[in-house]
Amino acid sequence: MTATSHAPDNGPNGPEAIVSMRSASFGYADRVVVSGVTLDIHAGEVVAILGPNGSGKSTLVKGLLGLNDHLGGDVALFQTPIDRFRDHSRLGYVPQRHTLSASVRATATEIVAIGRLPHQGWLGRPNHEDHRIIAESLAVVGLDDRADVDVSTLSGGQQRRVLIARALAAHPDVLIMDEPTAGVDLASQEVLSQVLARLAGRGATMLIVTHELQAVEGVLTRIIQLKGGQVTFDGTPADYARSQGAPTTGHNGQHHDDDEGPPDSAAAGPLDHVDHLHGGHSG
Repeated sequence: MTATSHAPDNGPNGPEAIVSMRSASFGYADRVVVSGVTLDIHAGEVVAILGPNGSGKSTLVKGLLGLNDHLGGDVALFQTPIDRFRDHSRLGYVPQRHTLSASVRATATEIVAIGRLPHQGWLGRPNHEDHRIIAESLAVVGLDDRADVDVSTLSGGQQRRVLIARALAAHPDVLIMDEPTAGVDLASQEVLSQVLARLAGRGATMLIVTHELQAVEGVLTRIIQLKGGQVTFDGTPADYARSQGAPTTGHNGQHHDDDEGPPDSAAAGPLDHVDHLHGGHSG
């Protein structure tokens, strides 16, 4: 299948792209995993990145986050070339390995507070506004009644919602989620779907890597499909369903790692990369 064109809309009568890629390639060291990607993502879009294991979905979004190597082509975030982009708090990230280790001893509020670090300065402490935003972020994901609960006692789906709230607390311009509904039971998937619908209703821009299209299809405005590291479809959910001959429900089984990263990447935990994404602060 050839890729469906999604024409840029950056003229004086159209919105500027939040993400812009032209013949972009990403990978690890000198190994190209994703290549030839040309697309724009605009404010208010809710985009699914779809594809089989090893297709390059996670490599693509991690490339935008600076967590792997940009190996070719042009990439811009908020009209700034990616090699000069520094304002990472504008990108809210919920990583693929997003349940919290039993060794993490912190309340939901303390985890979500990490999202406020970029706005506090090196020696800053949470102020009234920070506390308000933290509480609001927990409320958006339906966990305001779990604010003071130790996260190690929460279910996998609840922990995932805590990490979505952490990303929201930074007040990002785009929320990037890697497999937000994978590996949790159907009831938790339904709650997570409701959270995503709530965010979409608030006009949030979201980029969602997923195997489980059914869990998110109600909020999507666009689907981008990858295969073999290249875009093979870019269009509306309705067009995607027609291209498949029937609505696609995706997998409901356990998720396996999407892309092969560097040898030590398998050990990465959900709080890894916080320093990078939040301007060097530690939590």
